Amino acid sequence: MNFRLLDGLRHDASAVEVDHIEAFAKGRINRRDFITRGSVIGLSLPFMSAVIAACGGSDAGDTKASTAEGGAAETAAPAAGALKAGGVLKVANQKPSGPVDPVAMENLGAYTVASIPLEYLCGPGEGAALAPMLAESWKPNADGSVWTFMLRKGVKWHDGTPFTAADVVSTLDKLAAAGLKASIAAGAAKAIDDTTVEVTLLAADGNFPYLVSNWNPQALITPKGWAAGQTVDAAPNGTGPFKLTKYDAATGATFVRNDDWWGGKPLLDGVELVFSDDPATQIQGLLGDAVHAVVQFPVIGGEAVFAAGDKYVVEGIQGASHRQIWMNVREGNFADKMTRQAVAYGLDRQAIIDTVLRGKGDLGNDHPIAPVYEFFDSTQPQRKRDVEKAKQLLKDSGKEGLAITMHVVDLQEIGKTAELVQSQLKEIGMNITLNVESTDTVYSKWCAVYDSKVEPAGCDGGEEFGIVDYGNRATPDVYLGKAYATGEWNSAHFNNAEFNAAFKQYQGALDTSGRAAAAKTLQVIANEEVPYAIPYFVNSLTAYSKKVGGIQQTGLGHYYLGKAGFVA
Repeated sequence: MNFRLLDGLRHDASAVEVDHIEAFAKGRINRRDFITRGSVIGLSLPFMSAVIAACGGSDAGDTKASTAEGGAAETAAPAAGALKAGGVLKVANQKPSGPVDPVAMENLGAYTVASIPLEYLCGPGEGAALAPMLAESWKPNADGSVWTFMLRKGVKWHDGTPFTAADVVSTLDKLAAAGLKASIAAGAAKAIDDTTVEVTLLAADGNFPYLVSNWNPQALITPKGWAAGQTVDAAPNGTGPFKLTKYDAATGATFVRNDDWWGGKPLLDGVELVFSDDPATQIQGLLGDAVHAVVQFPVIGGEAVFAAGDKYVVEGIQGASHRQIWMNVREGNFADKMTRQAVAYGLDRQAIIDTVLRGKGDLGNDHPIAPVYEFFDSTQPQRKRDVEKAKQLLKDSGKEGLAITMHVVDLQEIGKTAELVQSQLKEIGMNITLNVESTDTVYSKWCAVYDSKVEPAGCDGGEEFGIVDYGNRATPDVYLGKAYATGEWNSAHFNNAEFNAAFKQYQGALDTSGRAAAAKTLQVIANEEVPYAIPYFVNSLTAYSKKVGGIQQTGLGHYYLGKAGFVA
């Protein structure tokens, strides 16, 4: 331990930063958690590297895979080599389910389209850590209720207009006004000068930078004057490495290189997205050289890609991407908790993982806090299948022989999961009719109204039972706030005072131990009340030709290509 160096680093640090440094120096957190949490409270990577060096570079206890760890190769990557300039990268991508409105979009297909020309304040760093994007740095006040962002200088919009704090303020005002349950109200963001923005939150939030990063896809920064409801194709603009030149909602989108990108001139001449919701079509496109990459694909149907390891790189993210079996707790067939618990006990989770994911996933325990999160409470008993208990719960709730329609999104492995759920729940006395629909229509069945006048203020008019997809997140904040609590994606209409209080405690904690204590309570309540049955967390898989390098993915539809190119 180099105490002199460590003392020097602590000298000018804030109280929040000193607490974090002390936690690492005393071995209470590991290197991975130090970097992840440090990036959120605004410590730079060089500073954190210096702290790690002063502490002897300890990695003790660093055993968990990271939520955002792209680049974990399932098949061998080519030997490192130079990338050449030129060429158009063709990428198979999920079709957006509706207009690509940066604020209102809700699926991975739209996220990919929007995040190529537009950017966030904070971007993906090492693992689940954040890295500078349009913001060069940020810091909280003492309790995390006010955050200050220092913006990157010299950035230009695609139309040549300078990027300034006014663009950020305008974007955050639109987010607040859109009815989204964000941590901010209209007027919360204030431009201190052209490159500094101060944001005053409705309540303390120790993870707020995640909500203005790629991990909250609706937080893309748009130019001042961008109208509410405007789509990326209506008046294309952005600060990213590629400019949108053509968009067809049915077939795809094309982009050309932005020579003035703040990150340097991209190698690629352009990018072409080819839309399809059919995994087999996407995989055949890759195998037939019609595309160079597939943003996401399921294990079943992708066997040929794994088999051809000499031609393709397959990267897997062991993360928090999951499927929610939602049940309306406010009214209807699932208002009685015992009915929901019957569903949960009727699921053979391991069989689903083995059959549908070929083992590439983690067991779910009916809460959205995945095993990869540093504050995941592994001591909570894992719910196991108990057919007799499930039958008794159905009987006690008066729902023996329940016949009901399950609404299912036709995406990746979810249709096959639904078939297994249908079969497993038949054994406990439920008769499920599957209604499998495309992404064009099913999301209105999941969540028809985002901002109603009845708490929880979202999803009024949606169906009472179904399966929906949730993409990978570096923290569970978006899941907990939007799908539970009083969020706009709360298709279960779950509104539990104890849960809401624990979520507020979780949000307000700036330290890892405080968040862990609150997360433990959240796990217990969600598991007991079961507004959503969550059978598994799925590894996010992407594949690309070994002729390509420099791709960065997040498992949430983002495909960062500013440093990508074809192998020389």
